[in-house]
Amino acid sequence: MLKLYFKKKLKINIMESIKELFKIGNGPSSSHTMGPEFAAEKFAERNPEAAFFRVTLYGSLALTGKGHMTDYIIKKTLPERVEIVWKQDEYLPLHPNGMIFEAYDENNNKTDEWEVYSIGGGAIRDRNTEPDKKDIYSLVKMTQIIDYLEKNGGTLWEYVYETEGEDFPEYLKKVWETMKAAIERGIFADGTLPGVLKLRRKAPSYFVKANMQNKFAEDDTFLFAYALAVAEENASAGKVVTAPTCGSSGILPSVLYLFYKKYDFPEERILKALAVAGLTGNLVKENASISGADVGCQGEVGTACAMAAAACAQLLGGTAYQIEYAAASGLEHHLGLTCDPIAGLVQVPCIERNAFGAQRAFDSALYAIHSDGRHLVSFDNVVEVMEQTGHDLPSLYKETSLGGLATMGLHGRKKE
Repeated sequence: MLKLYFKKKLKINIMESIKELFKIGNGPSSSHTMGPEFAAEKFAERNPEAAFFRVTLYGSLALTGKGHMTDYIIKKTLPERVEIVWKQDEYLPLHPNGMIFEAYDENNNKTDEWEVYSIGGGAIRDRNTEPDKKDIYSLVKMTQIIDYLEKNGGTLWEYVYETEGEDFPEYLKKVWETMKAAIERGIFADGTLPGVLKLRRKAPSYFVKANMQNKFAEDDTFLFAYALAVAEENASAGKVVTAPTCGSSGILPSVLYLFYKKYDFPEERILKALAVAGLTGNLVKENASISGADVGCQGEVGTACAMAAAACAQLLGGTAYQIEYAAASGLEHHLGLTCDPIAGLVQVPCIERNAFGAQRAFDSALYAIHSDGRHLVSFDNVVEVMEQTGHDLPSLYKETSLGGLATMGLHGRKKE
């Protein structure tokens, strides 16, 4: 019955594949490095004869691009000489992360121009066309999906597997292997993170302490170690998975890895939880935003927490209602969270937020599992409120490094 419904419904295309949410690439930022890198690749492909390029960065990209290595990745990707222009006080109309690429010939004549936006999670779009979306989901609200499953049977992970197709578990394996590798590199990588903050890596010491903790504290400490490991790898431009972004990439892997490593959950169950997490993040991406420059850190860490809470509830044997409750709690308790990185680096407060987001995800799932899944404010409602809250936030709290914690100097004192 489940498969029959999908074959009929997939003719109506609305929401894109989860493959577009889970992207594998190098940090530190899906919006500030991955997106500009993909845009530079496309512009280079359509201008193979260009003698040099000029790239103008606007708004959030200009304000925090140096700390996020935006200029570095663009210069590395474009094949010829590149001039970067920073327009920190100007915004292009469609999104705070705007760019204009220009190509010139050897006589300094402009041969091409492209206005393009990095809209979060590594995705890009331009002014004239909608994003190149692989639309396959006909239901775009959690309540719609649960209502269907209640009437026709099936689970959330089955819904995802049937919709995505036969090759999806194999894709999830690649995602999971990348997540595991980031943790396993990060928990043993000692030293100092790149950038002006000179921040010492903490994951190795947390991992050692986790192995020495009593039963009461060890789960939380392992979660901290794993989340820090991925976030620190991301800050070092290591390979991570956008879950849903680079800046929040440590939350979901840490929860999954705890069940995999400490409680010996088989990978088949981990992949099912990963599918549920992907569906949760996809719903936020479709109905609101996962871009810190658009809605603040609630769209990044808040969404990641909701994804991890849903995955955790799935692993704990939760019903669809309990999974939905866990996801709602994970996002709800991050409402209003600002994106305010010091010096424009994805380090402070971003790395610690991954650790606390993982802990909150675990607690959200436990809280939901102990209930019958009934609650007042639905996940869909929380997503709607998150989007409105994000749009109400002043721009200085949305990945511009102009407000909040970003006003603190390198030594933790407020800038004059």
